[in-house]
Amino acid sequence: MKNRLEELRKQKGINQEELASALEVSRQTIGSLENGRYNPSIILAFKIARYFETDIESVFIYEEE
Repeated sequence: MKNRLEELRKQKGINQEELASALEVSRQTIGSLENGRYNPSIILAFKIARYFETDIESVFIYEEE
């Protein structure tokens, strides 16, 4: 699943470690999300959206195959 996580993180001026700390996940998880190697749980997706004060659809782009 594609996402705008890296773009949103950079707009906010924070690094992966800071975002990971705020979301209570590892920096590796953030890196994997940004690179599309990992899809978040629904709970993590909500946490991310709330952190960036937006909705899930503004962060994650779902495309049917």
